[in-house]
Formats: sequence, C-alpha cells, structure tokens
Amino acid sequence: MTWAASTLIAILVTACSGFAFTAAATTTTATTTSTTTTTVPPTTTTTLPLVDVSGTVIADTGRPVVGAMVAFGDATALTAADGSFRMATTRPGPITVTKSGWSDLEIPWEAGVTVADAVLERLVIRGLRVSADTASNDAAFQGIIDLAADTAVNALVFDSKQEGGKVLYQTAVGAAHELGAVEALYDPIDRLEQAHRAGLYAITRIVVFEDAYWVSAHPEEKLAGPWVAPTAPGARRYNIDLAVEACSLGFDEIQFDYVRYPAGQTAQRSGQLDIPQADRVAAIESFLAEARAALEPLGCAISADVFAIVVSTIDDQGLGQRPEELSRHLDALSPMIYPSHYSLGWLGFPDPNDYPYEVTANAIDAALPRLAAGAVLRPWLQAFWWTNAQIREAIQAAEDRGIGWIMWNVRSDFHREALPGVEEVGG
Repeated sequence: MTWAASTLIAILVTACSGFAFTAAATTTTATTTSTTTTTVPPTTTTTLPLVDVSGTVIADTGRPVVGAMVAFGDATALTAADGSFRMATTRPGPITVTKSGWSDLEIPWEAGVTVADAVLERLVIRGLRVSADTASNDAAFQGIIDLAADTAVNALVFDSKQEGGKVLYQTAVGAAHELGAVEALYDPIDRLEQAHRAGLYAITRIVVFEDAYWVSAHPEEKLAGPWVAPTAPGARRYNIDLAVEACSLGFDEIQFDYVRYPAGQTAQRSGQLDIPQADRVAAIESFLAEARAALEPLGCAISADVFAIVVSTIDDQGLGQRPEELSRHLDALSPMIYPSHYSLGWLGFPDPNDYPYEVTANAIDAALPRLAAGAVLRPWLQAFWWTNAQIREAIQAAEDRGIGWIMWNVRSDFHREALPGVEEVGG
C-alpha cells in the first residue's frame, strides 16, 4: 500500500497568433505521455501573442486538488474549489504545479496543443516535534536539524499556540496581545529559514479550544474550566487568524490540536454529553471547514489531531471527533497513538505499553478505512517511556502500512538509535 496520491492534470492550452505546445508531465518518480498534438502555421507578426492556459488538477481519488499554485511562464494561478485554473501569458514556458505536502511537478513547453496526464505525488511525512524550549535554544534546535539530516526525518512540528492558550512568538494578531497570551520564545521566521534550508517540511501546531486566556477574557464563550465552546464564534475566528498568520509566515502545514470537546471530569460537568453526538461532531467539523476555506487559498496544508480511541470506536466518545467527518476537510488526520495511555487489557494485552507494534498497528488498521477520500493518515507516535527499540517497533508499524508518522516527546528528547535511516524507508 502507498500513500503517494496520483493526480491527473488535464491541461488545455489555447495558443493565440501561432503559438502551440505539447504538455508532458515529469516528476522524479513518474513519467507521462502526451495524448494529442496539433501544429499551426508560424506567425508573421512581431507582436508577442497572448497564450491562454486552462486545466484541472484532480487526485486519482476523484477529489480536486484545491489551492495548488500553477505557474505558466510569468503567470500564476491557484486552483479553485473544483481544482480548475486558467491563466494567460505572452511569455510561455514550463508549467509548474506546487502545493504544500505534495511533490513539485513540471510540465515542459513544447510545440502542439494537447491534454496531458501527470502525477503529483503526496509527500510521506516523517517528523519530530520541536518543543518551545528547543525552538528557543540555538544549540538544541541545531541538534534537531542534525538528527534529521542523519535519519529519514523530513519534517518538524513547531508549537505556535500551545496548551493553555499561550502564543509563543511575536504575533501580529492583536487579540493575542489583548488577552496577555503572548510570550515570544522563538522567532518562527528564523527557524523556518533554517528548517527549509535543510530541506525539511515545517508544520505548526495550534491548540484550539483549550485556552485559559480566552475563557478568562470571554466568559460568554466558556464551556467549562479552561475550555472554550467549540461553537463560539470569537474563539473560532481568533484561532483561524493565528493559522492564517502562521501560513503567511511560511509554515507548510497548519495542524490543529485540542480541536474537540474536553475529556475526563471536565466533560462530566460541561453539559456536552447532553448534546447529541451529531451536533458535537458538526461543531468540530464546521470549524475545520471554516479553517480550510481560509487557509487553502494560501497554499497551506491542513491537519488535525484526534484521540486514538475515536479511530477504534464507532462513536465520538463525547469529544465531537469522528474520522469520517473530520477528514473531509483535512489533508492529514493524526490520531495520537500512545500505548502507555491505553487501558490495561486493551486488545487482550495485560499492559498495552509492552506491545508497541501490535497496539500501534491495530489503531492504524482501524483508522485507514474510515478516512475521507483525499486525506492521509499520519499518526503521532509515542517517543517517551520506551526504549529506542520499542520506538522503532511503533515506527515500523506505520512504515509497514506505507504511511508517515510524527514523534511526540514533550522535551524533544530524541535519539538517533530510535529513528530509521533513509535507506531503511526506501528514500
């Protein structure tokens, strides 16, 4: 099984005043063949002709690829909600298609008019979490960069808004300052430059509905404890504003965490369990839909974290999280598969924490068939309370199923021996 998503790009080129070309897609992993070619007589005018290009970018699942950047000569366009694009230029050249989370595509400019089949491959992300302390320390952060260079790791996950609602950089979103929530611990532009220079994909994590700063300033939107009601319009707008800013700063992907109703004792007193499941799920789903509408035109990929238990049970566990509904609006869904958190006896194991491969594999296998078309599974895996060998077992469960992974350790305390090399994962 592979999670490299094939994409069909149908490009129709209308050439004015004698220009025409053949579009043939090329990537490092796939080749394509032109289907038709038409030639036209040469022009005799010295005026540069205007060449129109239109087309559609769709995944082989049938889902349009929205928000992809298409460049043709000196013209650019973003694909629309149906995956379509249209542009014109007097200086035609190679057509390039780029989107965060996907491999780049280039289509050469040739003579003729054609419709071309092309392949845009989804990246398989293998990432490490970068704690605020690590991001704020030059030596510690360079250690993460060096570790990625020596392993199959190709992505980093930074925090920009963490548990409790603290914003960790000097944001331009005024509401964060009004709340007193800003503690600028690192410069995201500097860290992003380092990460991208090292060829790493950069994700930022935004904690959404657990926000003590917001509920203190806006008690009308409080659910219970430090939790905001997921339907609260002000809090939703605030988090989306932070996400839009993060995308504009240069993060490749926005990952929403705590995008749910609370669990435990807070859930017992919040009243959420009296809300019909369909309404709880709809509240979370509508937030992700709203976020996608704001972020997709900017070119950022979108992901969300969910409790792993919701991929193994049919209901939402009172949290408003079900993979079927949430993944409709996501590029990646990330269940937090931490066997140390599973109840004793889960799957018949006396202590699930002693069975890294089996418990991780079971959760992945339960989740995969429940994803909406176009979304991929990229679990958070446990990188704490285990030996390096046990961490390797959990990673192997993901690798055996052809999916990516991201490793959680609260202090970003990762070891080379726990991570596979490039040669072990096939490049």
